Amino acid sequence: MTMADKTIYTCSECGHTEPKWLGRCPDCSNWNTFVESTNRLKKNVTAARTGNAHGRSVPVAIPLHKIESTQALRMDSGIQELNRVLGGGGGGGGEPGSAGIMRGASVLVAGEPGIGKSTLMLMIASHADTKGRVLYVTGEESPEQIAMRARRTGTQSTQIEILAETDVDSVITALDTMKPSIVIVDSIQTLKKSELGMVAGTVNQMKFCAQELIDWTKLHNTALFLVGHVTKEGLIAGPKVIEHMVDTVLQFEQADQDLRFLRSSKNRFGSVDEIGIFRMEENGLVQPDDTESLFLEKRQSDLPAGIVVAPIYEGSRVILLEIQSLVVPVRGGTSRVYSDRIDARVVWKAQAVLEKHCSLDFNSYDMYVNVAGGLSIREVGIELPLVLSLFSARTGVAFPSHAAVTGEVSLAGEIRNVRHLEKRIKTARELGFSLMVGPLAGTQVASRELKYEGVSNVQEAVKKAFSGHCTNQ
Repeated sequence: MTMADKTIYTCSECGHTEPKWLGRCPDCSNWNTFVESTNRLKKNVTAARTGNAHGRSVPVAIPLHKIESTQALRMDSGIQELNRVLGGGGGGGGEPGSAGIMRGASVLVAGEPGIGKSTLMLMIASHADTKGRVLYVTGEESPEQIAMRARRTGTQSTQIEILAETDVDSVITALDTMKPSIVIVDSIQTLKKSELGMVAGTVNQMKFCAQELIDWTKLHNTALFLVGHVTKEGLIAGPKVIEHMVDTVLQFEQADQDLRFLRSSKNRFGSVDEIGIFRMEENGLVQPDDTESLFLEKRQSDLPAGIVVAPIYEGSRVILLEIQSLVVPVRGGTSRVYSDRIDARVVWKAQAVLEKHCSLDFNSYDMYVNVAGGLSIREVGIELPLVLSLFSARTGVAFPSHAAVTGEVSLAGEIRNVRHLEKRIKTARELGFSLMVGPLAGTQVASRELKYEGVSNVQEAVKKAFSGHCTNQ
């Protein structure tokens, strides 16, 4: 044995190495986790990546202006909502529904168990506009189980090939043989490298296996989708470094009942503001056609007190939804805020503005705030609708059912402009609303179908919306 093949012992749980075997790992304190290996592994990996048997190569730099960057590098996933989130439509500079999958890119998709990650992967494998082959690597389900789901969801395709394998070396061998255009790994937590131990899902196993797959797909200009698990806190399971390694990180979230939201927390090829909306039905995931009015309740009577309709801007489209507030006498010593769809700090700010500028008392009341449909809102255009919703809930005066409202609220009670105001007004008009309250900038958008009331402060907004006024004028 040469010095290059010196024996080392690696902890299968944390990856800590020692020159001799130990019963207990000094890093993670686990017992009997050291596995014998040689440092030949690093040499072989380097040689495989460089194509040089000695692990050496001559680096070649490419002038930046000679590197082509065109939309031809993308391929259509066949799923409009996914294209939008990946940057092919709206947020990426292209038209909504255009090609979204970037060739050579790696995408990490994470979500709760049973939310529909595997179903979404089958839809990508079946609908993607590619002339090449699609390899679906499964480590959690048998090929028969995947075939049953494909038949049930109508995602069967002759271009899909299933590989039930958990050894990353065998997967790389299959990739070298097939040369697929899309690779799907379900899931990254099931892959392992034998030299790093026989337990999959450890920190070192996940980092090494992910890096091997990412390197191969970039070298062969192949799109890679990695399915990931989440912890009970909702965070992506495994080392944070994997999120840095991949090009895009997608979170698959469940809203109320059957709705699913696909969000991007990182995207090197597009915007992270876009969201994809799906509905889980008996035959799989379906893309709703009426996303603008999907979250509106069709009522035969007037709105109850505490409900306000607001047009919000998500990525490249406007969605109208209901802000719901409930104000009840406190049952303890101090008032509390219950809000999981809107940041509680934004609710506290709205309460403070109402107390200061409208002389409403909230100190002895608990506040419950909700967004119909379960969509989490982060944009500032929700602030004025939230203020009017709390005012309505506190006073018992209902908001007009034919009206919508948008705007940012400053601490001084002023109404500030919001982005894409004209598009919000247009969407509200198309959905049949006849009145809209918002920043003064919107008064320039003339329309016979919709009356726009521009306001400069909270007092004016209350007066225009409720045909009344604050007590503190």
